[in-house]
Amino acid sequence: MAKRKAGQGHHTRYDRLRKNYCFACGKDNPQGMRLKFVHDEESKRFVCRFRLGKRYTGPPGHCHGGIIATILDDAMGKVNKLRDVVALTSQITVDYLRPVPLNQPLRVESYEVRVEGRKHINMAEILNQKDEVLARGQGTFIAIDPEKMFAKYGKK
Repeated sequence: MAKRKAGQGHHTRYDRLRKNYCFACGKDNPQGMRLKFVHDEESKRFVCRFRLGKRYTGPPGHCHGGIIATILDDAMGKVNKLRDVVALTSQITVDYLRPVPLNQPLRVESYEVRVEGRKHINMAEILNQKDEVLARGQGTFIAIDPEKMFAKYGKK
């Protein structure tokens, strides 16, 4: 059995924000999605299982494309934790392969493709229970110095 570790939030070894209001994974955001990720050490992937309710409707009975992009972006961002860096999204591309249904068990998996200096290239996929890939994203993330960028938001 694969060993799993919690992969919630945006925490690294750097200063942590007092609360996590991230729309996708923030436990302190009452309007957020509250996605919970675990790291599967064997596959070297972050995994989140979830269902999307009607508030995320795009086409009837299916998820809005912006929400799909949000889930993929957040999943890919988790991968940067493996290198103990804070990296912000520079670019994402999304392939919408099949409609993503509402009220069905889904999962998103993300993994590292390569690292080129400060550029981290990651991928993520949303899958249904039949392991069919419904959407796939690739993202470029740029490592930053969080102490400089987020100093005014840190501990006081």
